[in-house]
Amino acid sequence: MDFGDEVQKVYCRISHIGSLGLKVLWHFLHFIVSVWFLAQQAAYVLESCFISSGLLKRYEALNLGNLRYLAIVIESEEAHEIPKVIELLNWLATIGVKHVCLYDNEGVLKKSKEAILEKLTDATLFEGVDENNLLLDQEHITLEFASTSDGKGAVTKAANLLFMKYLKSADSGGSSEESIFTEPHMAEALKAVGCRGPDPDLLLIYGPARCHLGFPAWRIRYTEIVHMGPLKSMKYGSLIKAIYKFSMVHQNYGT
Repeated sequence: MDFGDEVQKVYCRISHIGSLGLKVLWHFLHFIVSVWFLAQQAAYVLESCFISSGLLKRYEALNLGNLRYLAIVIESEEAHEIPKVIELLNWLATIGVKHVCLYDNEGVLKKSKEAILEKLTDATLFEGVDENNLLLDQEHITLEFASTSDGKGAVTKAANLLFMKYLKSADSGGSSEESIFTEPHMAEALKAVGCRGPDPDLLLIYGPARCHLGFPAWRIRYTEIVHMGPLKSMKYGSLIKAIYKFSMVHQNYGT
């Protein structure tokens, strides 16, 4: 056996030991992360139980003064779980939240709004209600149902409305200033096509994705967004905690 063969054998042994070491290290890191995740989940569930049972006193009195309008975003696959949605709405009614927007991308909740309203006591629809009077109503829980059609589709309708208004103004010899579209003009157009509800103060996302899933972006400029995890794993204590944390946030809106 020459020197080259000996070197090659040594190199193979070192490579094998290195590969084995990397596998052991990967399994060790995977074990640590898994334990950390399980511990975090256990703490999450335990805290939720403590909040639900009233053992954590600071969560007993919630200040809902800043929570005038709440949005709930649900992943469309989970939105078919209508009993869970109704249970969530009953929790919100118990807490004292009065104005809720329910959103899913595919409009599953819109199609089920009659079934949802039948199961709720003193619930009214947002449609056709004046926005200013809506936020003053403290007797009923008011529901708005939204989907992706209230996003890009709504912008398209509003843009067409503004375009037709511009053409009419141009044909009648209107001034050039009337062709300048500003944010208030778009807001007015969106309201005219029935897609301009109040801006939510807090948005809770139920589902695997940590994003707003297409909720109209112009309505969440100053909205606090919280990911709540899967709808099937929702917990009353976690809902209380999310609303409590929002009530403790100081928002700066600029000048």
